[in-house]
Amino acid sequence: MSDAKKIIIDEDWKSQVAAEKEAAKHPGAGAEGVGDEMSAHDGELPEASFELLISTFVTEAMVALGQFPHPGTGEIAADPGHAKFAIDMIGVIADKTKGNLNPMEEQGLQDLLHQLRMTYVAATQGVK
Repeated sequence: MSDAKKIIIDEDWKSQVAAEKEAAKHPGAGAEGVGDEMSAHDGELPEASFELLISTFVTEAMVALGQFPHPGTGEIAADPGHAKFAIDMIGVIADKTKGNLNPMEEQGLQDLLHQLRMTYVAATQGVK
């Protein structure tokens, strides 16, 4: 028998990040595209949620790690300091919400932090 801990990965943030990555590939996804999108939706914003807050920092970290193109410029450029800041912010949120999340949210947040930290280490050491 294996004593390996089963890792449960929250797939919601992955699908949202993948959708954002796909949207960034389309022409007009630059600064003009963002404004056009907002006017097309009459200023409607997504419902505020814990998941959206976390996914905002995840996307910021992944862009700063060079994993996704920058939404404004379309360029892929690594900024390890910015990536570390975004990952650390998720860590602060995890610390401050400890005891206020359900077990699934808690485990998902910890798994997410682990994955981001490993991606950061790999990116800063030149390993893919």
